[in-house]
Amino acid sequence: QVDLVESGGGLVQAGGSLRLSCTASGNTFSYYVMGWFRQARGQERDFVAAISRTGGLTYYDDSVKDRFTISRDNEKNMVFLQMNSLKTEDTATYFCAADRSHSISLQEGPYDYWGQGTQVTVSS
Repeated sequence: QVDLVESGGGLVQAGGSLRLSCTASGNTFSYYVMGWFRQARGQERDFVAAISRTGGLTYYDDSVKDRFTISRDNEKNMVFLQMNSLKTEDTATYFCAADRSHSISLQEGPYDYWGQGTQVTVSS
């Protein structure tokens, strides 16, 4: 069992930046592929970014590529999402998720554990 807690969301103007953090419980954090997903109001939850267990591989949705950066610190059991050049369409609840499999998935199905989410609102 892994408990995930996101933080760092808030209200920011378009063009601004936010850094989301996700802290995991337990001592097996490095065993998990980690992902960030987001869900806008009335929409399905969508993939944002994912990172391999060692941090050597990262994947991004095209809508955030070159603006968002995912990283992790296995010593601190944390994964981060640095979000720059934010747009109003980035407004959503952001979730981190942990996947026990060895491969990185861009779909939410394989992810085993989810946080409660943190709200990001980008104003124009």
